[in-house]
Amino acid sequence: MDIALDLGSANSRVRISPDENAIDEPSVIAYNTEDNEILAYGRDAYMMLGRTSAKIKVVFPLEGGVIAESGLVEEMVNIFLCEVCTSRVVMPRVVACIPGEITEVEKRAVVGAISSFGVRRVLLIEAAKAAAFGTGLDIMGPHGVMVVDLGAGTVDAAVMSLGGVSVSKTLKQAGNVMDGEIIKYIRKRHNLVIGKAMAKACKEAVACVIPFKEERKFRVKGRDAVRGLPRAIEVTSTEIMQAIKDIAMNIVNMITDVLEDTPPELLADIHSDGVTLTGGLSQLHGLRELLEKQTGIRFHVAKDPQDSVVKGCFRATKYIEEAEAQRTSLNPLMTVY
Repeated sequence: MDIALDLGSANSRVRISPDENAIDEPSVIAYNTEDNEILAYGRDAYMMLGRTSAKIKVVFPLEGGVIAESGLVEEMVNIFLCEVCTSRVVMPRVVACIPGEITEVEKRAVVGAISSFGVRRVLLIEAAKAAAFGTGLDIMGPHGVMVVDLGAGTVDAAVMSLGGVSVSKTLKQAGNVMDGEIIKYIRKRHNLVIGKAMAKACKEAVACVIPFKEERKFRVKGRDAVRGLPRAIEVTSTEIMQAIKDIAMNIVNMITDVLEDTPPELLADIHSDGVTLTGGLSQLHGLRELLEKQTGIRFHVAKDPQDSVVKGCFRATKYIEEAEAQRTSLNPLMTVY
């Protein structure tokens, strides 16, 4: 049995068939601080954010695309794999994605968390490479392909050819950092304290990097920073654009840096074919247009961008035998563990 695993900072996805995800849950764990008992995970734990008692803690155990709390990630991976592995007679092989710029220690942490379930093999693939597979792009030929995966924890941009990465960069300023900037802005401008879930809902509803044709508004609820009482206000899309504009420009500058470092022959291919955007943040209003304006290159958002990485991980399972036998140097998968 081969399993594709996308351990994202905001959402984790598991796929065991080419057509649909077996699991698509927020990467959240709720546990009792007194005895470390896991109380909830996924959507159930996400609903508990900011609503727990003192002895219950709700955390995102992955930050910036890497493991922040290894014990909780192991628990979460074990829960997810138990749901899809109904039989333990045959140990599964797992293909998991990682950010492009990651240390060997961080790689080992990912492998260790997955191996704790008792899998036969763990194979890693860069997130941008998996996203390219997931969108149906051919990265095995001598033709330049560029993909930018915009997630919650990281933005991964990579230029690929002949099954490998020619140029890549990872920016640890993505959707979660935007949520944090929205929280700071609303507190500073309106003296209102809001939580992560409210900030994320606000971002999804009205965030933009180029103004909407008609101003949009969103009602945020929180605690008055002065009086300590509940209060609700309406914020506009223009306000939220001001809050996240610096992060958006950092993303644009990082993508521009990758293009500047790309060899001329590959850059010519990218200029002809354009750049593919994947990940949930790729749907941010105006981001595609801003990138095209700044670079002069055509960008397009993949179909079902949030599923591109896990879909690509599953498609990469066909290279497992070659990776195990080390029969080809063009294998897109990384070291076998």
